[in-house]
Amino acid sequence: MFFGEFRHNIDAKGRLSIPAKMRNQCGECVYVTRGNDGCLALYTQEGWEAYYHELQSLPQKKKSTRIFIRLVTSRASECEFDKLGRINIPLVLRQEGNLEKECVIVGVGDHVEIWSQSAWNQFYDDNKDSFDDISEDLDEFEL
Repeated sequence: MFFGEFRHNIDAKGRLSIPAKMRNQCGECVYVTRGNDGCLALYTQEGWEAYYHELQSLPQKKKSTRIFIRLVTSRASECEFDKLGRINIPLVLRQEGNLEKECVIVGVGDHVEIWSQSAWNQFYDDNKDSFDDISEDLDEFEL
């Protein structure tokens, strides 16, 4: 399980250090793809396989399903860790997530999200005051 918030800089070559606390759960490589709300999503191999299986179980005859699967998988990238615990995020994904320098790495249970610091700060500020209301709405799911 991934949790926590970490701040790291991405270098000009697209290398981003993944915190050891998270990296130790990942194995030799991870899969990075487009996430929701303007972030990138990082999955372990097992997590990616489970996510891909979920995608394939969606109704393929629906146009929105086909579009979503294409958007997620077309730019997905397998990334290996270097000796310093960094992954090299391809340019197309860095552009997708607006990653330029300061990044926030957020554990969200079954995967990790990579945000530009400005986007994360905006997202958090926009939503933090709604925590109790969101929690109450989720109560119907018996958390």
